[in-house]
Amino acid sequence: MKFSTLLLVDDDAAHSTLVERNLRRVGYNRTIIKLENGQEALDWLDNNRLENLVPEVPFILLDINMPVKNGIEVLEQIKSNQDTKHVPVVMLTTTDDPNEVKLCYKLGCNAYITKPVIHNEFKEKIRELGLFINILSSPMEQ
Repeated sequence: MKFSTLLLVDDDAAHSTLVERNLRRVGYNRTIIKLENGQEALDWLDNNRLENLVPEVPFILLDINMPVKNGIEVLEQIKSNQDTKHVPVVMLTTTDDPNEVKLCYKLGCNAYITKPVIHNEFKEKIRELGLFINILSSPMEQ
């Protein structure tokens, strides 16, 4: 599976910009679509039917605390839908409540990353995430 589009779902524009900037610094050169709430993410998935995108699917970085529809609600809808349950979802949030972490994994998130408060730690965590996404997005040798 190849990831050509990254959906960055976060209501904090400064966080979105910082994430995008640091992903670009590690060579992530694919499309990044920034969305401001969970409903926009669900609408994007609904409007871009995944059967039209195969073999490339979106990779979702999803914040939890957002207006309209929060990240947990979005994760639950994505993972309970036959058409979208295979879409990778990484929770990228400031929340580190162990109960929320456990719930997100129970609902099917692929990874849970807590955004560090310290700027340099945040940049480093996003750098590592970018390297990981680049590996996943690279075409497999056959």
